[in-house]
Amino acid sequence: MSTLVQSVPAAVRTQPRDSWASVAALARFEARRLLLAPPVLVAFAVYFAWIVWHTLDSYDGFPALQDADRDTQSTPLLVALAILVSVNLAVLRSRRRDTDRHFDVLVLPTWRRTVAHVLSVVPAALLTALGVGVQFGWEALKPGAVGHGSPGELLVGPLTVLLFGAVGVLLARVLKSAYVGPLLVVFLLFFLVLGVAPGGSDSGTRWLTPVVGEYSGETLPSDLLGRPAAWHAVYLLGLGLTVGVLAVLAGGGRRLKSVYGALGGALALTLVGAVAQSGGTPAALAAAREKATVDPEQTCVRRGGSTYCAYPEWEPRVGTWAQVVDEVSGLAGGTAHDQELLVRQRVEARYGLSGDGTLPPSGTAHEVTVGTRWGGARVPEFSSAVAAVLVTGSERAGSEVCDGRIVTVMWLALGWQDEPVDALRKVRLDDSVSGSAIVLQLTEPLSMSAAQTDVVRTLLTRPRGEVTALVKEHWTELTASGVTTARAAELLGVRGITEKDGCEE
Repeated sequence: MSTLVQSVPAAVRTQPRDSWASVAALARFEARRLLLAPPVLVAFAVYFAWIVWHTLDSYDGFPALQDADRDTQSTPLLVALAILVSVNLAVLRSRRRDTDRHFDVLVLPTWRRTVAHVLSVVPAALLTALGVGVQFGWEALKPGAVGHGSPGELLVGPLTVLLFGAVGVLLARVLKSAYVGPLLVVFLLFFLVLGVAPGGSDSGTRWLTPVVGEYSGETLPSDLLGRPAAWHAVYLLGLGLTVGVLAVLAGGGRRLKSVYGALGGALALTLVGAVAQSGGTPAALAAAREKATVDPEQTCVRRGGSTYCAYPEWEPRVGTWAQVVDEVSGLAGGTAHDQELLVRQRVEARYGLSGDGTLPPSGTAHEVTVGTRWGGARVPEFSSAVAAVLVTGSERAGSEVCDGRIVTVMWLALGWQDEPVDALRKVRLDDSVSGSAIVLQLTEPLSMSAAQTDVVRTLLTRPRGEVTALVKEHWTELTASGVTTARAAELLGVRGITEKDGCEE
């Protein structure tokens, strides 16, 4: 009896044992687990909640986009730290669960699994980029937005997440301990969040940190910032790639020539970015800042009888300034009611974003200074400057007023606003509505005595039309040099003021 033996074709392997498709599949699996890790979930929840809470009323509704782009950089650090810890624990999962020996029978060697873990950070970086886009786009869509953002500044948040994720993978391959990640997070919190960074504000070494914050009291035109944002993004990308490749080498990729080539390219990218971003302030930029401060090139337009000169990026705000000037002039009497003003935008740009300089008051007749920030307290600050010029004739003369004319100035500055007492609080240094205080302005501040504050506060609580009629009726005496606060109060119907002015002595 013969036995029939059917030949079976030999199995054909359609993919290599170390297929990149398996790497991609593992990366997707680890990315999903990483995004669902409790620290990462909490970090993203806090991040997006902060975006909503912060952006609702940020910049008082009048953002300059060259400031708003930098505002997207600090909070992603929270996400980056959570990613560092979580991806570090993910790489060490097999060691904690004593399953390392089982990986020898799998299709992926250790170095490819390391690549998958590095790639698993990419979705978290993309989600961070979405948050950055939402925050910046929200600012850009506000009606009061001006200026231009920088793509390099916007890339800092996502690239920081990539960098920290790669660091977490590298630590897991070099130091196989679950305690290393949390300890590094504590160090980074101290190093980055608490501001213990290398170098001073003028040192190029400060750009070696992921986030380089610069905060100034004023906003500069975008072409005067002098921040090497694009090169810093190149540096962060190169540094993240370098750390990722080092993690692959530490994970068993030492025999692969292509890994060393990738390491050389990543190091070159890092070095180019690091050198280019540490070049200091170019002479051309310093000259441009000097010119923008002393003799700026501005566009001037006429609105309602007055002239408004602004830096090109701020031209859309001319109409808003004109509304304030019209409101203040409408309360004035005499020739001030129809006085033509020159509203000129000024900024101290010579120190860049690392310092705040004080602008001297203009001595030009009927010229008013307006700054590069707007909204909130900036509105009554500007209106008080307009009022001081209408009353005294110039900013320099207005900064020296200490007599009863302060009452007239502050009434003109605040009497037209919907919430005048609240505006009085905003414009005073100590946020008070009683006692003596400094009145903030872009140039030299004004000073209000306790009696002057009492008179102004009383006037602001009375019907606007009633006070306006009295101001216009007694305009000549109310704006005369040397008029006392007591006399101004009497003319305006406020009794019981006997305190002497500080300049009467």
